[in-house]
Amino acid sequence: MALQITVDPDAATAPFEQIRAQIAEQARSGALPVGYKLPTVRGFAEELGLAANTVAKAYRALESDGVIETRGRHGSFVAAAGDAARRQAAEAARAYVERARRLGLARADALAVVEDALRAAYDAS
Repeated sequence: MALQITVDPDAATAPFEQIRAQIAEQARSGALPVGYKLPTVRGFAEELGLAANTVAKAYRALESDGVIETRGRHGSFVAAAGDAARRQAAEAARAYVERARRLGLARADALAVVEDALRAAYDAS
């Protein structure tokens, strides 16, 4: 099993986002199992023909999303999938609900806004 990432330099999506999305999908699908060690930032950047900062930005986003965890000098690894991502999504949902209530939105209106955002995000990809 090897990490399979392709970056299209002509795509409208930024290279770091292409890397982030592909690693996240492979981790979610199980193609990259929990504990899989990712290549070093420098080595991966070299392999892809990109700047190290591009790969580092993707890794930081993945870590922020709970998809990977960095263990200092030991490297970056695929994290246990559901827990961190689900917890962060629940926190974001709670924050949204609090904000929607402060704005005076009815439950149906708040839900409609979320459904519109989900449609826009998931149907666009």
